Parts: sequence; structure tokens; C-alpha cells
Amino acid sequence: MALNTTLSGINAAQSDLNVISNNIANANTAGFKGSRAEFGDIFAVTGLNLSATAVGSGAHLQEVAQQFTQGDISTTGNSLDMAISGNGFFVVNSGNGPVYTRAGDFQESADGYVQTPEGANLQIYPPNGAGGFDTSTLSDLKLMTTQSTAQATSTITLSSNLSASDSVPTTTPFSPTDSTSYNDAQPVTVYDSQGGSHQATVYYVKTGTNTWNANLYVDGQSAGTQALTFGSSGTLASPSSGQLAFNAVNLGNGSSPLTLTLDASSVTQFGTSYSAGTINQNGYEAGTLSNIDIDSKGVVTAYYSNGKSSQLGQVAVANFTNEQGLRQLGNTTWASSTDSGVPIMGTADTGEFGSIQSGALESSNTSDTTAQLVAMIQAQQAYQANAQVLGTDNTLTTTLFNAVSR
Repeated sequence: MALNTTLSGINAAQSDLNVISNNIANANTAGFKGSRAEFGDIFAVTGLNLSATAVGSGAHLQEVAQQFTQGDISTTGNSLDMAISGNGFFVVNSGNGPVYTRAGDFQESADGYVQTPEGANLQIYPPNGAGGFDTSTLSDLKLMTTQSTAQATSTITLSSNLSASDSVPTTTPFSPTDSTSYNDAQPVTVYDSQGGSHQATVYYVKTGTNTWNANLYVDGQSAGTQALTFGSSGTLASPSSGQLAFNAVNLGNGSSPLTLTLDASSVTQFGTSYSAGTINQNGYEAGTLSNIDIDSKGVVTAYYSNGKSSQLGQVAVANFTNEQGLRQLGNTTWASSTDSGVPIMGTADTGEFGSIQSGALESSNTSDTTAQLVAMIQAQQAYQANAQVLGTDNTLTTTLFNAVSR
């Protein structure tokens, strides 16, 4: 009886040591969650009214309980590294359905997908086309590593001041190659449908009191002439909308003809000298991916070398009613089970879900090896105590057998 009881204690202490050893071995594993060995006593069923004198039969391992406490978060500088501060799990898919992890050490695959080191794709809510995200479906996060498309310039916005004291040029007709035939010139870079850059220039020619012509040229080709009329206060009177529509220019490089409209609503004619002011246009060249940003809500935004950006999706997060019921799969991933309940899907930094920190990783919650070593010492003492009892029991048994055999 005593031998079996002591053996159960040794086995229990050994199980405790095994669990602690696994915790220590994963002290540097990102997103790892430690476990705790939990034990129960063994008590043989006794006859009626005999329980007061019955002796227990030892201990047994009831459960290896997972501990989902938050690990420390450390910065890494890698934009694809992510850590969840608070509740929630990243959702990844290896091809056999979704699994869940707290390890955010993601990386880009050869074909642009964001994956775990084991090759499971990070799941996101895709853009819905209306500026938000479709939270009813999950898809793989894929970085747009190809160039973002170019946009042809269609509008140029001006804010020049034309000097009211300027004289009408004496040289006629107007020629962009003769500076005496115009009063002022304002250059701007514009883009065609393929993203190629071209030089556009607006030449201002005063034609009379409060009246001017705006002549537009693109790469030396004329796009036509439009008239401007100013009121006595110096503000634009005509056209009332301020929109000057010019003729299309065929650039001869295979791109679509370039049709430009000048927004001159902010152009003035005051008595001060000419001022170019600000000038903006809405075209841009093609751009390559230069940076990925993930905000606290998990919105993934790609930034391109042409200054444009694109939202690729929102990182999906999941939570469970009973985290300890999750089924461990290894590589710091878990699967849902009957005990854990179905996953509660949502987005970071809302409701019961924690926020996402980009460029950071959650450390193992067993990284405090001092606490693990203290637990190991206690388990070792329990093992040694049971071993001592086993030795004592063996001595007593040997003594008894020797006495009986005499």
C-alpha cells in the first residue's frame, strides 16, 4: 500500500518537473503560454461509516492547465511583427482551417503572403470598397508588391497673382519662345496615363484692362488659349466657375491623349507684383511598395514611393469563452474545441479585444525563469521526499520480512 502511494507521489512530482521543464525550454518562444500541473488526491472508496479511518492512496495528475497571462511586449522594428496587448488571438490558416496564435512573428512569403514561420497565412477582413472592411468573411493578407497604378493629370489648381500694373506686351503674336510676348509663365509637372512625366507651362498674356489670356503648352505642344477677366476688386469674374478647359494633347508615347483643366478660381489680379503662389495637380506616376503600417485596430496600409497609400485589410482577431479549453497544436498555435467554445470574432481595440502593436512581439509568459526555477526546486523537493519515503518503506518491509523468517 505505502509503496504504491509513494510511487504515485513520485510520478506526480515527475509530471510537475516535466511541465516546468517545458516552460523553461520555451522561455524565449514568442507568444508561448506556459502550463501548470494540477493534482488531485486518490481516495479509495470505503464501506459505510469507515471513511473517518480510511487513508488516502496518493496523488494523480488531474490536468496540465494552460496559463494565458499576458507576456511582456518588446519592440523589434519589423513592421510585420505584431503583438496583441490584451485579449485575443491572431487567426491563421495553413490550408486545413483556421487556428489561433499569440505569436506575431509574421513574414512575407515569396508570393507576397504574410505568414507564420510554419507557412500559415494571416487572416484579415478584406476591404469592402466603401472605405471599410467586410467582417463577414476572412481572406489571406497579401502585400501588393507590384507597382501601384499611375493616374493621368486631369486638373491643375492655381493660386497665382497677376500684377494689375503690368502692361500689354508689345510683341505679337504670342510665342512661348519669345519672353517679350507674354507677361508671366508658370511651369508644372504633369503625368500621362502611363505615369510618364511631362512639362506643362501656363503663359499669362495681358490683353487689356482686367483681361488676360492663359496659354497652356505641354512638352512644347499647344493645348489652346482661355480668357480670364477680373473684377474691380481684383478677383476672378470670368469664367465664374474658374474652370478653364483646354484641348487634348497627343503626347506620342502610346499613352492616352492628355486633357487638362485649369482651376483658376484662386487666381487674382492685385496691384502687387506677380506671384506664382501654389500650384497642384492630381496626377502621379506608378509607385513601388515602400512601407507597411499596421495601426492599433489592425488596419494594414501599404505606402508607395509615389506618395499614395492603399488599405489592404484589417487583421482579424478571435477570443474564446474558455481559453483553457483550447486544444494545443504546437508551434504556439491552438484549435478551438468543445471546451473552449466557438471563436468570438472581432477587430482589435474594440470591445473585449486588445489592441495591436506593430513592430513588436509578445514574449513567452514563462520568460521569468526565476519563478520557474523556484517551482522546479519545489517539485524537486517533493520528488526527493517521496523517494525518501520509498526508501524508508523499503527498509521497514525488509526488516519485517527478516523478522518473520527467523
